[in-house]
Amino acid sequence: MKKIEYGGNKNIIGRRLEKLRREKRMSQEQLAAKMQTLNVNMDQQMVSRIERNLRIVTDYEMACFCRILHVTERDMLRDFYENLENKK
Repeated sequence: MKKIEYGGNKNIIGRRLEKLRREKRMSQEQLAAKMQTLNVNMDQQMVSRIERNLRIVTDYEMACFCRILHVTERDMLRDFYENLENKK
């Protein structure tokens, strides 16, 4: 089975997710609980694994993270886009 990775990471939002979550003064547990209110099966350990780039993130999970943190998808992907621009 082929591994799904980008640059050795399972996702491209982990660091940004942690930064945005901390800016909102929200714990991993609180973020996971808010995800559950949006019918996303998520617990604190899953949030931790996402932030450490050890777990993939689905499109609907990212959309829900954005909704909870009051940011756009473009905002969530800012580091990724900046990295692409630097490679030109």
